[in-house]
Amino acid sequence: MSGRDEGRTGAGAPHRVVVLALAGLLPFELGIPHRIFGRAVDSAGRPLYTTVTCGLAAGPVRTDADFDIRVEHGPEALATADTVVVPASYELGPVYAQGRLTPELAAALTHIRPGTRLVSICTGGYVLAAAGFLDGRPATTHWSSAEHFQRLFPAVRVDPDVLFIDDGDVLTSAGVAAGIDLCLHIVRRDHGAAVANAVARRTVVPPHRDGGQAQFIDRPVPDERLATTAAARAWALDRLHQPLQLRDLAGQESMSVRTFTRRFREEVGVSPGQWLTRQRVERARQLLESTDLPVDQVARDVGFGTAQSMRAHLLAVLGVPPTVYRRTFRARAPRDVGPEARQGARP
Repeated sequence: MSGRDEGRTGAGAPHRVVVLALAGLLPFELGIPHRIFGRAVDSAGRPLYTTVTCGLAAGPVRTDADFDIRVEHGPEALATADTVVVPASYELGPVYAQGRLTPELAAALTHIRPGTRLVSICTGGYVLAAAGFLDGRPATTHWSSAEHFQRLFPAVRVDPDVLFIDDGDVLTSAGVAAGIDLCLHIVRRDHGAAVANAVARRTVVPPHRDGGQAQFIDRPVPDERLATTAAARAWALDRLHQPLQLRDLAGQESMSVRTFTRRFREEVGVSPGQWLTRQRVERARQLLESTDLPVDQVARDVGFGTAQSMRAHLLAVLGVPPTVYRRTFRARAPRDVGPEARQGARP
């Protein structure tokens, strides 16, 4: 269900998000939905979501830290949700060990009404999987748990590499900060890029990281005593519309191509060519969302040259062609947004 739909909360009412707090929860991940959805407002400053927390019973809930939290709502709150979020927990018991729900948790989940959007953060996906919500679907979790998750739930199509997966009414994310990416993605999907960018700006996080971006890049930490490639990257970002050669970037740092390429990979985790393509896709995404420029013009302005070339790159990275991307996100953007939303934060 989209946040723009009337939903069960009634016409014009904020989309209701209910977060299920389970014993052993991680406070950081519990707070992500409140932080992200709680900052999403329309052009008049009205909240687009209301977020509440419930437990298997009202009262104290253990965390993995040296404090407990107290929730005011029991599982009956799940019946009021347009979206249910299950954050990570380190005390899932038979859910984690055997892939089955406890009677108490199973009873709680019966309150969720058909059509409710389901979201998990990190090992919260174990709960959705044990309840059968992920059978036959693609899903992800923290990379360190992915192999165990797949063995326990063979009916789930586990992707261990991505930040999050949007499968329509069921969305799953990897651990920790990937929960921020997923919640921002939901705001973006529901209300468009301008609103999501404003939330990201206030939260001081990147406004958009793809679900398909890798969870974990195994690369050495670069030696800070060596020269960096930051100046070359900044130089390139100002010239994405131009043909850029590897020797041009290396020249900005007075390095040989070979040294620059090695250093670039150490710092960024991908080759200069891959990074340039990604930046051009990001710039194209911004122009498609925020302008009415023809697709051919966007392609030229971001350095892809032709609409056909840009289409191939957007399909590879975003999974949709430019026209579909623009129709999806421009249609949902508010007609009038404040200056903070218009400025956004540069990815």
